[in-house]
Amino acid sequence: MNLRAIGCNVASAAVELRERLAFNPDKMQRAFTELNTRFAAETVILDTCNRVEIYVSRQDTVAPLHIPLMAEFLAEIHGVPASEIVPHLYEHADAQAAKHLFRVASGLDSVVIGEGQIAGQVKDAYEIALKSTATGSFLNALFPSAIRVSRRVRTETGIAHGHVSVSSAAVDFVRQVFETFTDKTVLVIGAGKMGRLTLKHLAELKPAAILVTNRNPEKAADVAKECDGHVVPWQQLDDALVQADIVLSTTGAPEPIVTRHRFDNKVRRRRAGRTLVIFDIAVPRDFDPAIHDGEVSVFNVDDLAREADRCMGERNRHLPAAEAIVEAEVAKFVSDWNKRANGPVIGQLTAEVDKVRDGVVAPLLDKLNGKLTDAEKAYIEGAFRLFQNKLLHGPIAALHEASREGHSGGLREALRMLFGLKG
Repeated sequence: MNLRAIGCNVASAAVELRERLAFNPDKMQRAFTELNTRFAAETVILDTCNRVEIYVSRQDTVAPLHIPLMAEFLAEIHGVPASEIVPHLYEHADAQAAKHLFRVASGLDSVVIGEGQIAGQVKDAYEIALKSTATGSFLNALFPSAIRVSRRVRTETGIAHGHVSVSSAAVDFVRQVFETFTDKTVLVIGAGKMGRLTLKHLAELKPAAILVTNRNPEKAADVAKECDGHVVPWQQLDDALVQADIVLSTTGAPEPIVTRHRFDNKVRRRRAGRTLVIFDIAVPRDFDPAIHDGEVSVFNVDDLAREADRCMGERNRHLPAAEAIVEAEVAKFVSDWNKRANGPVIGQLTAEVDKVRDGVVAPLLDKLNGKLTDAEKAYIEGAFRLFQNKLLHGPIAALHEASREGHSGGLREALRMLFGLKG
């Protein structure tokens, strides 16, 4: 297995360098061509906002690619001095490179543990390389395995359960309250950055309508345009609160915009007992917390932060189980691949020594013909087979051991040369 994973990520390189190493379609095609023609390497390039990684596999008889050579290659492609690239690159070899890919695809090497988006990015990267004929037999086995492992990790552990950011934790709360959302109305009050992030997650629930209001009509129109919502004049806030099932408020006002008195007298009575969930992520708060009761739930930014922390803690609890799946799958992949690679060599080696043994035993038995009983002939033949088995045990055992460590290619080639086997 002559595999290398070389790259940088958010932990090893600042965004300024990752931006300079990003691959547009033209650069990616050039990289595929160069790596294949110049280095005889099959390649997949994984380029996301958090990482740039190049997976390269070469024939076992060829020297592997290492960081200095890859840094020079990246310098050619991107016009960035290699000296600026080298300190930020990491390298994983053979079985460790396979393990790294499996962990990446499963969201175990992400900024947010259990991130689901990365599995799709790995799949897309592989499909781009496949369509560009940049992959070969090895990466065509490795990447589908990585995608399958990511599905195992997500379905067999809780590593991807729950939302782990303040903006997305709101989804967990509303799912505990409502079973369906296609008949629900979301009201957005204000236009803060966190509010827009939270709105993005709520919009993914496909509510029936999104209403947007703001003291500044232009800002309200901007937010409504982003989420395909409808602008409601600020003066009609109470009417909008009556219509809403979910409220997202982030105005930045110095004091509550909706007091308990205002809500009870202008909103609550008109709602006729309908359930309302309010996400008040403004600081200071936009809604009086006393509004919260059995029908109306008010969650502030601290509530969402605690939910995000709880989900992250829950994901971390599943981390050992996820890592165990990856370890088992890496061992299985390495074993399966090396069986495919070792099988022909072991078969040829055994056949060659069988031929040599027969060339010695047959003339011997002919020469002793009539002097040995059938039992004695069988004993001699068995002794030579035993000698052959003991002779081959060392090379075959060493080959299997090297395979478990992921670097049996050199030993396979040595056996071919020593015993005159065909390549």
